[in-house]
Amino acid sequence: MNCLSVERVSKSFGPRQLFSDISFGLEKGQKTAIVARNGTGKSTLLKCIAGLERPDTGNITFNKGLRVGYLDQSVSMSAAHSLVDEMLDRDDPVTNAIRAYEHAVARHAEGAVMQQAIDRMEELKAWDHEARVKRLLFQFGLRDLEQPVNTLSGGQQKRVAMAKVLIDMPDVLILDEPTNHLDLNMIEQLEDELGAPNVTLLLVTHDRYFLDNVCDEIIEMEFGEFTRFKGNYSYYVEKKALADEVRAATQQHLRTLMRSELEWVRKMPRARGTKSKSRLQAFDELKEQATRRFDRGQVDLEVNTSRLGGKVIEARNLTKSFGDKPIVKGFSYSLKRGDRIGIVGPNGIGKSTFLDLLTAQAPPDAGTVSIGDTVVLGVFDQKGLRLKEDKRIIEVVRDIAEVIPLTKGRTLSASQLLERFLFDKEQQYQYASTLSGGERRRLHLCTVLMKNPNVLILDEPTNDLDIATLNALEDFLTDLDVCLLVVSHDRFFMDKLCSKLLVFEGEGRIKEWVGSYTELREEQKRKAVAAKEALAPKKAEPVPDTPVATSKPKARKLTYGERLELERIDKELPQLEKRKEELLAIMAQGGTDHHAMMERSIELERTVHQLDRMGERWLELMERAEGQAS
Repeated sequence: MNCLSVERVSKSFGPRQLFSDISFGLEKGQKTAIVARNGTGKSTLLKCIAGLERPDTGNITFNKGLRVGYLDQSVSMSAAHSLVDEMLDRDDPVTNAIRAYEHAVARHAEGAVMQQAIDRMEELKAWDHEARVKRLLFQFGLRDLEQPVNTLSGGQQKRVAMAKVLIDMPDVLILDEPTNHLDLNMIEQLEDELGAPNVTLLLVTHDRYFLDNVCDEIIEMEFGEFTRFKGNYSYYVEKKALADEVRAATQQHLRTLMRSELEWVRKMPRARGTKSKSRLQAFDELKEQATRRFDRGQVDLEVNTSRLGGKVIEARNLTKSFGDKPIVKGFSYSLKRGDRIGIVGPNGIGKSTFLDLLTAQAPPDAGTVSIGDTVVLGVFDQKGLRLKEDKRIIEVVRDIAEVIPLTKGRTLSASQLLERFLFDKEQQYQYASTLSGGERRRLHLCTVLMKNPNVLILDEPTNDLDIATLNALEDFLTDLDVCLLVVSHDRFFMDKLCSKLLVFEGEGRIKEWVGSYTELREEQKRKAVAAKEALAPKKAEPVPDTPVATSKPKARKLTYGERLELERIDKELPQLEKRKEELLAIMAQGGTDHHAMMERSIELERTVHQLDRMGERWLELMERAEGQAS
């Protein structure tokens, strides 16, 4: 069944043509990604399809009655209201009832207030929707429903936005860079959610593993053409390379024909009959095709790194907390020449703060950080360039340096450097406010590398960059003789560049892992499976004479007492998980008081057992609550 039809759609931004005469369709269950360079209008096209912008020409139609969900590339939640208010940001009876009930539970309301909230939920049969809201939030690691959304990290806000899109179970999902700012575990969960056969998906992303694992079609916007590749990203790369070879051979053949026809044109035949005129017209068309440019304008990266001494960055007993939340606890490490280290861990755990500590941008609570005398830091942070909107692109670079030194005594002017980063002379005099998100990131990268650093600190460098720029950046960093420290959610990027990882485990603990991120995840999954098997009860031998049930009994609705039990477990599970982490940290530190250690060991065993028991009960109650909706 056809869900979406896009017919001859065009859009301009001032004098700049973003895309022209685009047509394609989307079938039910199809998962399509749009791949193109920054600034070609991918995000604008998605907004036109989602109905947030109007195209200049063409028609966009969805099959009648379909629900459409849209996720914007940039998510910023500045309001002080709670997470549950953000999730239920609509004015309808069911949503209002759920919001009132969740607030009553969170604030421990009693008597008439609680009873009124429950009665209203029963009256509107809102329990199923409430269970789905909670399941989505918990699935995305969001448990504190009363937390103000403006206190959430960028990754947490992105998770909330994704949960809001999924809450109404839309028939078609339109997602603009859904993996931006999500941690690696969340990306893997999102792959499972979106990979379901019944999900119809149109997205823009630069995450190549995500494209490989989720999408079954790639649409490329390039050279004013809209080309479809029926397969995942690996298939697209293979077929694109073949198409490039065919295009190059065709262009060579057309140029040979043009030279042959050019000889005839230069002879200037006197007879200008109909046949001659048609041949001249055919020559003009041949010349236009043969001289067509297919230059992709590769990003040309080059720096003149200075010599790096033996001492790079040394941390000794580094400790940092925010309130009662430890970021780093007693961390010691020495960054060496040639190190290429990735930093991984959940969103909000303190990875960016850790980089600020290492670069002396933030003071530690205890411990020291020492930076070598020969170190020239280049820091590419998540905040990006702080630009005045009335500043021209060329002025941004000239404010740092008019002339940029390269190797072997060569130099570049500010304008020449910008051309290497794909900002042509005409664009250099445009205002920074006209740049797309990816173009801003590319300009930021330009300003970092032009300082010729020998130690590069990259905090989420891949966000909003197109795949071509990512490939160029990876090749450049692979050959560059610098010390590299990277925080990134891009698994392909991490696997290609980093030979070891610093893994944030929570409660201020950081563990070193020698190997790639993919190898780390395989080891973590292997341990998780082994632990689950060890805790699982042994299956009883089957009884041969026991009759096999032919159908499942109808799920029983949750009673009022079971709903209260579910609410209690929702509150107690995070507390138990936190206590488990505290006990593990205490036991890891060791100690001489064996009696105290024995007590901690017994408490840990009891806590783990209680977590397992409550987790199983929570799943049982949630499945029953969701079963009522089916």
